[in-house]
Amino acid sequence: NRRLQLRIGRGRVQFEQNGADDIKVIPETLTELPVLRGYSDTDVLKEVATRFRVREVRAGQVLFEAGQPVTEAYLVVHGRFTRFTEGKYGEEEIIGVVADGDQMGDEAIGQSSPLWLSSVRAETAGVLLVLPWDVVTEFTDRVPSLAAHLEAFAARQKLPMNRKGEADVPVQAGHVGEPTLNGGFVNYDLAPREYELSLTQTVLRVHTRVADLYNNPMNQTEQQLRLTVEEIRERQEWELVNNREFGLLHNVDYGQRVSTFTGPPTPDDMDELLAMRRKTKVFLAHPKAIAAFFRQCNRRGLVPGTASVEGHEIPAWRGVPIFPCNKIPISRDHTSSIIALRTGESDQGVIGLYQTGIPDEFQPGLNVRFMGIDTAAIIRYLVTAYYSLAILVPDAAGILENVQIGRTAD
Repeated sequence: NRRLQLRIGRGRVQFEQNGADDIKVIPETLTELPVLRGYSDTDVLKEVATRFRVREVRAGQVLFEAGQPVTEAYLVVHGRFTRFTEGKYGEEEIIGVVADGDQMGDEAIGQSSPLWLSSVRAETAGVLLVLPWDVVTEFTDRVPSLAAHLEAFAARQKLPMNRKGEADVPVQAGHVGEPTLNGGFVNYDLAPREYELSLTQTVLRVHTRVADLYNNPMNQTEQQLRLTVEEIRERQEWELVNNREFGLLHNVDYGQRVSTFTGPPTPDDMDELLAMRRKTKVFLAHPKAIAAFFRQCNRRGLVPGTASVEGHEIPAWRGVPIFPCNKIPISRDHTSSIIALRTGESDQGVIGLYQTGIPDEFQPGLNVRFMGIDTAAIIRYLVTAYYSLAILVPDAAGILENVQIGRTAD
């Protein structure tokens, strides 16, 4: 059972660009914003989308400072922005990074005189879509359905919840005497996600004379089947990472995604990713991303350790092995991602799904079925692998995004 989530997850909006000054947010993607999640009036969304204005910012420009009134909401089209605040002793304390597709301003919902809780500075030149807060007020006054939706969002965020955003279970501690204890029910998600097994299939064709004559010293049918199964497993690995329905890159909660602070993956970035969950068991990264991380370690004079995994020494960071995975893509602008996983059902981690005991099973979750011999004397075998993947709780997986892998000058 999965507990009810009160904190609404953060998604990414998408944009349509037809030139430097003609940039529009795609209206249907506005529902990826927490404040508009579940809002179904597309006509209102389209009207809201037309009211955003393009604004270019330069590197080093401060958008707003902590304590200033919230007068605008922002969508990040392109660029990297740092959220920071003043530390206890007056020093600058960085609290996060905002990048492409993110938004700023939802903290003003439900407040009469909203103030920014942190300052934001552009680390690179970038492009924003800006919506004046007066426009938001205009829409809520004119569109009752939108006003009701925003009020429900604000009320939901005030409900008791734990640090993970789950509905709180009332408990009492440190009391003396015989006070009346608080009680309540554990609220579960009434519509948890259901996973269907995906599959990869192919038809292996072997000529009968090859099977008859060329089976010594190596059985050609077995060898061709072995190579076919290896190729299917390679595609299975790609799907587990990239499939839009269940793959890791598309299903990790947006609250568990962080961006690199400066571009290349630094030890600070890896620590930030590691600190987002308990019992991180493994990092997955493209070999070029691993090389980029090691370059940053070299610059700081650090030597990453190793971890022993099934008798093999694997590069590691903070004792967590870093496995190379060339199925993680590299974008056209030479950026990639690093995935952190907590695995195992007992730890509420990431688990693989497959069905055993299927007919003609060759390996767990994979079967080979004889399809007959056709008139061209070709033997045909149907090879099928069934699989999927489930992230049991949101913090079981995390992603370090916008990882620059290009070699940078010292």
